Amino acid sequence: MTTKLERRIKIKYRVRNKISGTTQRPRMSVFRSNKQIYVQIINDETGTTLVAASSLGMEAMPKKEQAAKVGELIAKKALEAGISTVVFDRNGYLYHGRVKEVADAARNGGLKF
Repeated sequence: MTTKLERRIKIKYRVRNKISGTTQRPRMSVFRSNKQIYVQIINDETGTTLVAASSLGMEAMPKKEQAAKVGELIAKKALEAGISTVVFDRNGYLYHGRVKEVADAARNGGLKF
């Protein structure tokens, strides 16, 4: 019997074997904790984080709204850094709820994936 965390990590590695970020198309990785949500745009060729955003300081609003704000923020920062196309890495989480809100808000903000 596997735990929830072990299951998510297995899914994460299965997804990460198929996708990786390049210079032309970096990887947008989402990490979701119980209270916050974090998003990074990563170039896996050099192993560097190009842009990052999180929901720290947004505790007053509901979590789904926080996720949407983070998606808008990451899209704005990425476009300022000259990044318009990314590969989405849901990091083993289901594409549902806060993860989906981040992705939809980033798409509406101008990112393509």
